[in-house]
Amino acid sequence: MKRRRLGAVAVVAATAITMTTLAAMPASGHPDAPSPNNGPNPIGVGPLPITFDLTDKNGGWFDSGLNLFGSTSLAVGVLPRVGVPNVGIPTIGGPVLPTDLSLVNNVLGGLFGGGGSSLGLGKVLGGEGGGLTDLLGLDSTLAAVQGLAKSSPKAAPKAAEAKKLIGELKTTVASMPAGAPVDLTSLPVGVDLMGVLESLSDFAVKGPPVTVTFNVDPAKSEGIRNPIGLIAPEGADNFPYMDNGGAFYGKKTIQLTEPGLYAFTDSVAPYMLGAVVVDDPLTLGLDFGEKLVVNGKPEAVPSNADIIQRLVNAFFTITNPNNWQQFSNTKEVSWNPVQPPAPILQYDADGKPVLIPNLDAYYDKKFSYPRKLPALKAPTTPGVGEVWIATQMEDYAGKTKHGSITKINAENWTIDRKIAAPEINLNNVHNMWTDKNYKYIYGNEWFDNETDVFDRATGKFIRSLEVGPNPAHVMTRPGNDNLTIGINAGTDIVEATPGATKIIQRIHVDPDSGITPHPHAHWTSHDGKTVVAPNTMTDEAVIVDLDSGKVRHEPVGAFPIATSMTPDSKKAYMSNFLGMSVSCVSLEEDACATPDGGVAKNSTIDLWENYDTQTGPEKGKPWGGLTIQLPVSPDGKALLAVNTLSQTVNVIDPKTNKVIKDLPCNAGCHGANFGAKKGGGYYAYVSNKFSNATQVIDIDPNNDGDISDAAIAGQLVLGPTSDTKMDDKLVAHPGQGGQGVLAIPLVYNGWSQEIPTAWRKGLTCEQINPISKSAC
Repeated sequence: MKRRRLGAVAVVAATAITMTTLAAMPASGHPDAPSPNNGPNPIGVGPLPITFDLTDKNGGWFDSGLNLFGSTSLAVGVLPRVGVPNVGIPTIGGPVLPTDLSLVNNVLGGLFGGGGSSLGLGKVLGGEGGGLTDLLGLDSTLAAVQGLAKSSPKAAPKAAEAKKLIGELKTTVASMPAGAPVDLTSLPVGVDLMGVLESLSDFAVKGPPVTVTFNVDPAKSEGIRNPIGLIAPEGADNFPYMDNGGAFYGKKTIQLTEPGLYAFTDSVAPYMLGAVVVDDPLTLGLDFGEKLVVNGKPEAVPSNADIIQRLVNAFFTITNPNNWQQFSNTKEVSWNPVQPPAPILQYDADGKPVLIPNLDAYYDKKFSYPRKLPALKAPTTPGVGEVWIATQMEDYAGKTKHGSITKINAENWTIDRKIAAPEINLNNVHNMWTDKNYKYIYGNEWFDNETDVFDRATGKFIRSLEVGPNPAHVMTRPGNDNLTIGINAGTDIVEATPGATKIIQRIHVDPDSGITPHPHAHWTSHDGKTVVAPNTMTDEAVIVDLDSGKVRHEPVGAFPIATSMTPDSKKAYMSNFLGMSVSCVSLEEDACATPDGGVAKNSTIDLWENYDTQTGPEKGKPWGGLTIQLPVSPDGKALLAVNTLSQTVNVIDPKTNKVIKDLPCNAGCHGANFGAKKGGGYYAYVSNKFSNATQVIDIDPNNDGDISDAAIAGQLVLGPTSDTKMDDKLVAHPGQGGQGVLAIPLVYNGWSQEIPTAWRKGLTCEQINPISKSAC
């Protein structure tokens, strides 16, 4: 019987709202301050900590305990200033907090400076009504200024001047649109007010930093977790908060030493997000900081840079399930993700302050919301066999954990089966493979510690094998059919017997560094001798000789996360999730094409060649950001790099390592794998975490060897139909959470030659022998 620790679940990122009137005081100094031991706490002031519970639950992966605008994703830090007295400490009132707009009004004193109570939520989110004077939170700034004047008589003259200027600013901006950033230096009153507020800070020096505690409790997270920094203000101490020990159960505490935006991710499952905005009470709006550092990129960028806006926009799409895309096979659908309607203070490339009155209204314009999602159409040419996709966010009545495996019949493009496995409380199955006889489907429970075995034909659960914490990807070795399994939260590549009956060996992928490497998506060579995996925490590719157990390393980019190989296994490719690039690594002689037309041991494909961090992508040219899976086609013609930030799939020529073009994908695009196309050639199936659809890409529609005409052949909704075979009742998020992809028959070199006889019908000779021209 499987061991199970039942626990709750939810996605978290954090937004913050204007709260500029809190005083610095010890946690024990306020009778209503919650204890960190009583559950998550979304509000922190100096020693009063913010607490995130890391959980398995959709909508609360970093759970702060607060629900705001549909997302349990709020944590607010207030930069303590000694001398700014208590002019409105919120009454938090225990572990159960008010939700949505009532929290804004009643707990935090009102979003938009108290104006929220007079604005309907629809008007707030649409940027309508009330004008900027309601949206900018100027009354909160005024309250902080007046409180400082009372506590420090020497500050009274400057406070009076600030009060006057705040009144003038209200008049100046009253008729301006909510969705347009305000350059404060273009307004004489803005320049004067910023100067006076800066002078007032001399009378209220900074207090202790804001404390954040991450709590990983096995009752809520079956897998171990490793929270690290993704974004922080320039100069933040100890960013990116990475520890050699890696993932853990227990608690980790960090200090936020600068005002501005902090975002966090789990290095095991990096779509798990949390954030805190540390606000300075003596500024306008909610502070993002002057410059921000993004993990993986050494240079700080202005806080209004395009890369920051894209990451923040993606953050709220990811962490609010109501913002996930819902396509239809029959009709056009409107998609209008909600962002917090908060006033945000950013700085431009010249260091000038820019005030965004309403983030939701601003992002509506910048990212063209709402958008029309077209009715989806399947490819006109069928595929061969079947496609299995991990629909990791689906919820079922018979279990507390999330996820299923969805089977597509590629012959007629129907959703044939879903395996939710309620009898084992299947927890976020992430990636799949099959045995050489196509009897089994292997699936790794990424949020637990098992590799599960299912009957491919019936979907019935057969067995589980405990392999180690948070196993991510599974493949087999051509030849002996043993499993190779990457232990994502640990240190090992595990080899197991066919059918996953027992473990044969464990190979430590980084025995000498003292760092837990967190190997993620590996690939096995066509001859079954070599595994290449990304050591996420050391920015290295590890090359594993399975027979001897020996390992060697090659440097790659920041936060490598997934691997592929060319069909001859002469070189591997690795996606650098935070490096915004793809690394090529030679496995034998030098085989990696370089930008100057040469060949080298290793080389880098820059996916930001056409992207400027400040101004954005160059129109009409390909780019990619936050790359995840990147399969090479079985015939070696194309490499497809799937990018979750840019929502693009880069089409790359492995012979030259040049990006040929990109194709669009959906919110959270994640996985890809190749399957056979009827009549010859290949389809790539692309999964999307925060969409209920999959794309089908034809890399060479006319089969002339030129991949410049690669195109999306069709798309499919992954939700069930009345004909879909089910083992449990689906109750939420149908078709959502697309991650690992498996196409059967296995048409990659090494596996294609082992295709069972009954499955060879419908395949061409070239699909069975993808690089052996003499065989055909």
